[in-house]
Amino acid sequence: MTRLFVGNLLYEVSEPDLEELFSQVGKVVEVRVIRFKDTGKSRGFAFVEMKDESQAKKAIETFDGKDFKGRKMVVSKARPRR
Repeated sequence: MTRLFVGNLLYEVSEPDLEELFSQVGKVVEVRVIRFKDTGKSRGFAFVEMKDESQAKKAIETFDGKDFKGRKMVVSKARPRR
C-alpha cells in the first residue's frame, strides 16, 4: 500500500469526497482528512492510501495540480512520519 499526501483542499472536503475521486484511478484503502483537535474542522489536507504503487503513481499524475471544488490540489507521495 502507498500513502499519498493531498493538500490545498477546501475545508469542506470530506473523506467520502476524496474516496470517490481517487477511486477513479484505483483501489482506495483509506482516506483521512486531518482535522484540528479542538474544533474538528479540516486543516486543508488529507492522506489517501492506495492499494499499490502503480495506482498511487497514476493518482499523482492524474490529480496533482487538478482543480477540485475550486482549488488546485497538491498530490504527492507522503513522507514517513518522524
